[in-house]
Formats: sequence, C-alpha cells, structure tokens
Amino acid sequence: MRTGQRLRSVILTALALAIITTTMSDAFAQRKRTRKKKKSNIASLGERRGTPKRVNWKVGIVVQAFADCGGIYGTAQVPNVWPEQEVKIVKETSSRQVRRIRYRFGKSNTKQMMIVIPRLGAGQVAQTLITFEVTKYSILAPQDPSLYLIAKSPPSLIKTYLGPSPKIESRNTKIRAQAKELLENKQQTDWKQVEVIYDWVRDNVKYRNGGKLKGGLAALRDKYGDYEDLTSLFIALCRASKVPARTVWVPNFCYAEFYLEDEKKKGYWFPCLVAGPRHFGEMNDHRPILQKGDNIKVPEKKKPQRYLAEHVRVRGFGKPRVRFVRQQLPAGK
Repeated sequence: MRTGQRLRSVILTALALAIITTTMSDAFAQRKRTRKKKKSNIASLGERRGTPKRVNWKVGIVVQAFADCGGIYGTAQVPNVWPEQEVKIVKETSSRQVRRIRYRFGKSNTKQMMIVIPRLGAGQVAQTLITFEVTKYSILAPQDPSLYLIAKSPPSLIKTYLGPSPKIESRNTKIRAQAKELLENKQQTDWKQVEVIYDWVRDNVKYRNGGKLKGGLAALRDKYGDYEDLTSLFIALCRASKVPARTVWVPNFCYAEFYLEDEKKKGYWFPCLVAGPRHFGEMNDHRPILQKGDNIKVPEKKKPQRYLAEHVRVRGFGKPRVRFVRQQLPAGK
C-alpha cells in the first residue's frame, strides 16, 4: 500500500472513531438529560384531569419613543407547560427595531420573553407580540382523599416550598402558633388537617377586595385581606405545619397548591381556591398559568420576587412610553 493510501486510511479510521465517540457521548448526554428531567418532574398535579379548554392569548411589549432612545431591554412573563397546561406559539410578530427575542427559563419552570431594542428614534414605535395557544385542564377532586399523607421527608425540590417567601411569613411566631392550634386534633387524616387550615382561613379572615398587598401575617392580624393576602396566609399556615404549599399565578389572580404523597411516596400537588367559591383539591379556572411559586430570583432584581412582573429598563438614554399586552383573543383569532 502506498504512503498516500495508508495516510488516507488512517485519517478515515480516525474520523470514524471520532464520529462513533461523539455519537456515544451525545447518546449518554441525552440519557443523562432525560434522567434529570424525570427527576425534576417530581410531582403530578392532582389525581385526575378534567375538561380542557383551549384559548389563544396575546402577550407582548409595545415601546413608543417621544425622543431618541437607546439600550432598551424588556421582559414579560409568558405561559409555560405544566401537567394541567399545554402551550404552543401560533404567531410571532416583531418590529424591525427589535434586534433580539429569546426566552429565559427559571428554576421554578418560569418562562420569560426577553427583547432588546438597541435604538428607537423619536416618534417610532417598536413592539413584539406573541400569540400562544393555551390548553388548560380542570382538576377534579380525588375520589379517596384519605390516601394522601403529609410527606415526612419531601424531596429537596419540594422542601423549597416549606420556607418563608415575600409576604408569606411561615416562620413567624404568630403564624406558627395559629398553625399549631389548628392541628391539635391528630386523629384527623392528613388531608383533613390541610382542609382544617383552609376552612379556618375562609371562615375567620374576611375577603375584602382591593387595597395594597399586606401578606399573610397582616391578614391574620387584621382578620381581613384580598385574594392574594388570604392565599398567602393559607400557604404560610401550611408551611408552618410542614405541608409544602405554593402560589399559582394566572392573569389578574392567584390561587394555592399544597403537596401530599401517597403510601408509595409519590407526590401530588392539589389546588385550592382560598378566596371565592369553595374549591378544595380541585380547580376549574382555565386562565393560563404564568408562574408557580413565590420566591424567585432574577438578575434584574436584588431581592427574591413573589411574582415576575413585566419589566423594561433603558440602559442607554431616553425615556420611552411602555405598554404591556396580555389579552385573551376571541375564538378563531
């Protein structure tokens, strides 16, 4: 065999080995990612899904400049996939001034749209509008609630919902004392213990619409609050009772979820509506879920956030007018 042929043979063999090695590495990485993904999806929502409802929602940011502006950066919370929610993008429109659109995913499965507008001249309007098709299922109450137990040693991902959050003061002495008083009857099932907390908040803390957010502790003290205050109080009392709980955010509203396990230690999140019609362990709200959780860190804010609100910052010059869009579209749009 000539020297040139031998050299080509060696090169081809090396390339083949490289391709095989890369393929095996990619396959191993894919299996690793799959295992990690399965591990993170530690809890299903409820026991049974009910009726789905499919609706289109438009989400976006509109920026209008009255004078030259530069270095505009914005974020907006958008719906993400959950066990009871399916999401897909059906339309995306953006002005030429918007250089970049991307999505940022947080640890609590949050999803934010992020845009950058390098420069916007006087009188110009730039916008990014995304239409999402959201299919959300109602959640039916479990047929036998007595099967579900308070987790003695919840997974680390769930333990984060046992600590305090902004306006959810689960370690406050008054919150802890009230929780202890409510759960004196240890003969009740674990499901019933959570239900006792739920009914006590509804029966003893009056719903009062409007006003500035007070939080769970203030609602306990004043014996009244709006839907967000009552939800925060219920969650705080659950956490003080070693029951993981969190806030579920939908457009212009929120409700709660609490976590229990079956005898095989499989975890479930059960929703409940603290303010409004009585829904415990079930939910028929079909508005899209924007966020689950109430203690989330983002680079734009120094402190943890209850809710990742829309945000626009001008890092360069100028002061534009900003309008955030979040609206349900008529059927067929």
